[in-house]
Amino acid sequence: MGSYSSDSSFPVTASNINPKVVKCEYAVRGEIVTLAQKLQESLNANPGSHPFDEILYCNIGNPQSLGQKPITFFREVLALSDHPDILDRAETQGLFSADSIKRAQTILGQIPGRATGAYSHSQGVKGLRDAIAAGIEARDGFPADPNDIFLTDGASPAVHTMMQLLIRSENDGILCPIPQYPLYSASIALHGGTLVPYYLDEASGWGLELSEVKKQLEDAKSKGISVRALVVINPGNPTGQVLSEENQREIVKFCKQEGLVLLADEVYQENVYVPEKKFHSFKKVSRSLEYGESDITLVSFQSISKGYHGECGKRGGYMEVTGFSAEVREQVYKLASVNLCSNISGQILSSLVMSPPQVGDESYELYKAEKDAILSSLTRRAKALEDALNKLEGVSCNKAEGAMYLFPRIRLPEKAIKAAEAVNKAPDAFYCARLLNATGVVVVPGSGFGQVPGTWHFRCTILPQEEKIPAIVSRLTAFHEKFIDEFRD
Repeated sequence: MGSYSSDSSFPVTASNINPKVVKCEYAVRGEIVTLAQKLQESLNANPGSHPFDEILYCNIGNPQSLGQKPITFFREVLALSDHPDILDRAETQGLFSADSIKRAQTILGQIPGRATGAYSHSQGVKGLRDAIAAGIEARDGFPADPNDIFLTDGASPAVHTMMQLLIRSENDGILCPIPQYPLYSASIALHGGTLVPYYLDEASGWGLELSEVKKQLEDAKSKGISVRALVVINPGNPTGQVLSEENQREIVKFCKQEGLVLLADEVYQENVYVPEKKFHSFKKVSRSLEYGESDITLVSFQSISKGYHGECGKRGGYMEVTGFSAEVREQVYKLASVNLCSNISGQILSSLVMSPPQVGDESYELYKAEKDAILSSLTRRAKALEDALNKLEGVSCNKAEGAMYLFPRIRLPEKAIKAAEAVNKAPDAFYCARLLNATGVVVVPGSGFGQVPGTWHFRCTILPQEEKIPAIVSRLTAFHEKFIDEFRD
């Protein structure tokens, strides 16, 4: 590949492509990660060429890339569904549990041509949507309709679909938490809308204050922006907080009163690490307030990438769409049809996540042991990292209640801020790049998620294997002490 100093000789240049693409940013795979990949190549080519022997990726919620094993039952069903010829072989009975064989047979009976290589209905295989609806009903205690469920390649395409549906021009705004998962700012930018920020309150454990949301809504309206929807991420990404049910009730009432679509990102619903908090879906909260289809428009997102399953590469998820008129539902279906259908492996896993083995099933004991081991290890890792961060000079970190991340605040010396400005970098990006070069630990600067101006943070996942956590803590601690001493005012 030749390299060119200027792109003016090409028919497509950075100045004549869609400006919305240029404007869109996605920090969790941004500049720091590119630098990490270069360091990885350099380590592979010249072992011992850096002050560390491996890159420790704490930048993205990608559990299996960091050694987490998949759930056996899920993979057994997937293997049998993908290769149905082995279902009738004698040795299969010895290799696979009876309930995974039975589940695979049921699923194959629901798929056109019994083939996972075939397209499905655009919303997803009906039988799999039935299983998901039953799972939602069991979780919430309120009915769910399989026709409200649209299976997608992870939660991200579902979010894009909603942005595409709701945003007509830059005069349309979407209320988003700050800090936020950059998928939201990126998809709002791509679809040409305006992000209307509301700041989570770090002092109260990243609380969602309704007075702040109201203030930002009124401010946006005064600028002529038509605010269409409110995004809530619960448990929070990158902040790791879990909303109280009372707070959720306020949010639901507010959306009804203001005529806002509530976009509920609930992909971390299995990831709650503190006994005093519990996940409640916004659908359950709104139905328990006796709000029905005509009272509130609610879209809930779920994914197989998170939870205890961490099946990121299988790209599965769904949105449950409630409270839209029949005409709008047709348009949502049309958008799904343009993409033909989501991948079938992801669809199957989405149904398994929402309807896992039950007590009495042959796989249940192993399934429960695997799930509990992963979640209790995540709880320990979250606590170990949280404690270590709070011991660092000038660093404060809220409790990791849920999700897979910590979002510590770092108070940087004035000298460090000046040094960052001198190389045209945000101070937290400067810190993260220095950390990576010195230790091989990859974290994402808070500036990629949004933060209160003048404050600096980074997002760190809790996902590296438990035995690697002490190495991360010691590398980070040693680096931080040197960094603060170097730039001390």
